[in-house]
Amino acid sequence: MKNLVILTGAGMSAESGIATFRDSNGLWNNYRIEDVATPEGFKANPQLVLDFYNHRRRELLNAQPNEGHKGIAGLEKYFKVCIITQNVDNLHERAGSTHVIHLHGELMKSCSVKDTNKSYPISPENPDLHIGDKAPNGGQLRPFIVWFGEAVPKIEEAVQYVESSNIFVIIGTSLNVYPAAGLLNYARNGQPVFLIDPKEVNTYGKNMEFIKKGASEGVKLLTERLKKMI
Repeated sequence: MKNLVILTGAGMSAESGIATFRDSNGLWNNYRIEDVATPEGFKANPQLVLDFYNHRRRELLNAQPNEGHKGIAGLEKYFKVCIITQNVDNLHERAGSTHVIHLHGELMKSCSVKDTNKSYPISPENPDLHIGDKAPNGGQLRPFIVWFGEAVPKIEEAVQYVESSNIFVIIGTSLNVYPAAGLLNYARNGQPVFLIDPKEVNTYGKNMEFIKKGASEGVKLLTERLKKMI
């Protein structure tokens, strides 16, 4: 089987009702990113940050994978698929995908302020984090999210998968957030590269094919193209 690596961004989950930052005028559900998605924001107002992610978590629990997520999961019949996602939702996994690398963390997990690398699952039945909730090491629990200004621990693993890919696909990302946007640089010259997005994406790349559609329709068209490459 050929190695198919797929980089997904916020546009992947937009059809599931999860808002994208670039469609919200620099605000994320009326919150400034600096206030809710940075270490400084958490230090300044931890209650605000916990409440923000508690709300995001409850939104996710009410969301369902869209046909794009399901279509990607179906590609495992034909390819060795690795998904590298900038999204913190678990919709890829819920759709049936078995190999997902989360670059920016996972909403349904928490970690300690004393050790942000070790995660703890959050129960869907009790999805909220509170001030005073402690990890086994005694540290306050916080969302297992890679905030702006923090290192991206899984980027090197992601680079290795892109370097070993036979086909590279980009879905629903503006390619403006680094280091994820730089993954395109590691695709080999001449290998097929597909970009699915209904909006214009300023990018580059040899042998790149653009599919100007949303995730669900775009993945359907992509699957037709890829089946001819098996």
